[in-house]
Amino acid sequence: MITISNEDNMTLMSRYPDQYFDLAIVDPPYGILNKTKRGGDYKFNMKEYSQWDIKPNQAYFDELFRVSKNQIIWGGNYFGELWLRSEYNKGFIIWDKNQPETLNNFAMAEMAWSSLDKPSKIFRFSVRKNRNKIHPTQKPIELYQWLLKMYAKQGDKILDTHLGSGTLAIACYIAKLELTACEISENYFQQAVEKIQADLPEVSISYPQSGLCLIK
Repeated sequence: MITISNEDNMTLMSRYPDQYFDLAIVDPPYGILNKTKRGGDYKFNMKEYSQWDIKPNQAYFDELFRVSKNQIIWGGNYFGELWLRSEYNKGFIIWDKNQPETLNNFAMAEMAWSSLDKPSKIFRFSVRKNRNKIHPTQKPIELYQWLLKMYAKQGDKILDTHLGSGTLAIACYIAKLELTACEISENYFQQAVEKIQADLPEVSISYPQSGLCLIK
């Protein structure tokens, strides 16, 4: 079951008891998009997403760690407080974007902080295959499929506090894993639902109440 809602993530997390989720895989705003248009970002409204490109505060991370047993947090290099939670940070994750080093204004990789006591890993997948984005920070479905294969197991409850384009929801559906996710923007929420339906035409989508979507 994939359950996605159009709501604030603090509201969603407040409904769950301590350590309810086995693994949180989240991609919160890094606070860096509010700068210069680059590459494929030209089609996105800079004024619009500068309004949400705000780094989460301490309360968000405290709640995330309360409701989940383990966490994979994209943009870990932007959130210094994460590294202070443990004296031994081992299992960080790198997405090698296969970006030419000559493109000085493009990152060649992205980093995720992880609470998992596992060796650090690198996933190599060209960012150029991640086209036709509906969200400026959209991650490839293939990246999330790899993460789930490496770090999740059947029966796990997965949490995503920033649904964005819905690519993690698609990967969880394919992997037959339960996901609870939310997106605060009504526009991105609707686009994510449309993308899920387009990529997974066989799914059954229901709306038991406003702002809530169940995918089977």
